[in-house]
Amino acid sequence: MHTAVDDHSRLAYSEILTDEKKETAVAFWGRAQAFFASCGITVERVLTDNGSCYKSRLWRDALAAAGITHKRTRAYRPQTNGKVERFNRTLLDEWAYHRPYTSETERQAAFPDWLDWYNYHRPHTGISGRPPASRVTNLSEQHT
Repeated sequence: MHTAVDDHSRLAYSEILTDEKKETAVAFWGRAQAFFASCGITVERVLTDNGSCYKSRLWRDALAAAGITHKRTRAYRPQTNGKVERFNRTLLDEWAYHRPYTSETERQAAFPDWLDWYNYHRPHTGISGRPPASRVTNLSEQHT
């Protein structure tokens, strides 16, 4: 899973990808940034863990080209990346292991609907029981 979570709204963009190579991470980020831009969210900073793909020149150059500052979490301190870590826990509890699936293909097919529900309908305790999209005040009708 590759995931980006907006710090203010908790709006999430996530994809199931086959690896964590630098090219994969950079391509994912391009799609994530486009998603956030389509929601009216301007990305100023990106916080990542210390995976090798995020230490690459390709990653550094991609963020620099977009004028984005890159920050890394402290090593062995996953709580530093709390919103993504919490999203991952919710993802496991409410999608991946919420019900038995007959195959991994079936599980993956259920993911887009779950992510839509998470962003636009699921109450979030960290933001007064509202869904993340409710904190993005300039969302167009296409996203609701």
